[in-house]
Amino acid sequence: MKKVLLTGFGDWAGSNANPAGEVAQALDGAKLDGALVSSVIAPSVFKEMIPCVTEAMEAQKPDIVLSMGEYNGRTMITVERLAQNFIDATRYGMGDEAGDRPQDEPIVEGGPYAYPATVPLRAMVRAMRDASVPADISDTAATFGCNLLMYGVLHYIAVNNLPIRAGWIHLPSLPQTAALDENVGLPSMALETQIAGIKAAIEACVRHETDISDPITGRLQI
Repeated sequence: MKKVLLTGFGDWAGSNANPAGEVAQALDGAKLDGALVSSVIAPSVFKEMIPCVTEAMEAQKPDIVLSMGEYNGRTMITVERLAQNFIDATRYGMGDEAGDRPQDEPIVEGGPYAYPATVPLRAMVRAMRDASVPADISDTAATFGCNLLMYGVLHYIAVNNLPIRAGWIHLPSLPQTAALDENVGLPSMALETQIAGIKAAIEACVRHETDISDPITGRLQI
């Protein structure tokens, strides 16, 4: 049976209800298309995120690592194409829970400029759309904690020559976040819809060792 490690975050970076942690917890122990899902909640501290997840990888020996984070303002679930070796937390006017606010710093000194996701992006989006969940491909994971962890996981796999596929999924805010007075007009998606989307995405990863060639048109285009 294949093993999928699913990672999320708790409430931080302005989020009062982080969908990444909620979805990860909901799917912990699930069996999807012959694969067993286990979940880990990464700490909201830049220096601790990568070690936490790589330690879970060492312990669990997953075939696939899918990490998730909230992207406040996006209207749909987005799968990321690239992780870049760069963090600029000050661009967002906030830092991690330890108060760290790195600016224009590499994630790994001397590391490659970027790593591509190694999960089947088109197949994942196609599966989510077929499940009636709005989804698209994104070309930027931004320059905050999500990009940092995505890069860290892919770098760990590369330098250790591991047979693990990995990628990142960004989730919209939950309705309870969008309902706050200060967030009126913020796009949101129900937790049940997000769970259904991630289930479909995981199943697509399990079924497709390589990506499909069908074009996936999108409106996000960033």
